[in-house]
Amino acid sequence: MLIRTCFPWLLVVALMASSPANALQDPTRPPEARLPSVQAAPVRDLELGSILLGNARRVAVIEGVPLREGESHDGIRVKRIYRHKVEILDQGQFRVLYPETLPQVRRSQ
Repeated sequence: MLIRTCFPWLLVVALMASSPANALQDPTRPPEARLPSVQAAPVRDLELGSILLGNARRVAVIEGVPLREGESHDGIRVKRIYRHKVEILDQGQFRVLYPETLPQVRRSQ
């Protein structure tokens, strides 16, 4: 009598313990299918050639391509152009580019 009473309860507990693992699996997905791993794209080197500011326009030359505020090229979107920096979105990631400083030239007498 004890076995007949306990066996159904043990069966129910065993089924409930194994159900969360099965509930998380997609039955339509092949057994070997895996989700693609999300890896951060490496930050690429971008060259800010020059910044041109005028009364009617602001232009930044990035990788040899002149771009105005709001323009895009090769996954780069120019957000804002300042006197000494340019704010961009590089493939959706916010970045700030600064022009390279010129080497100091000394005159010899």
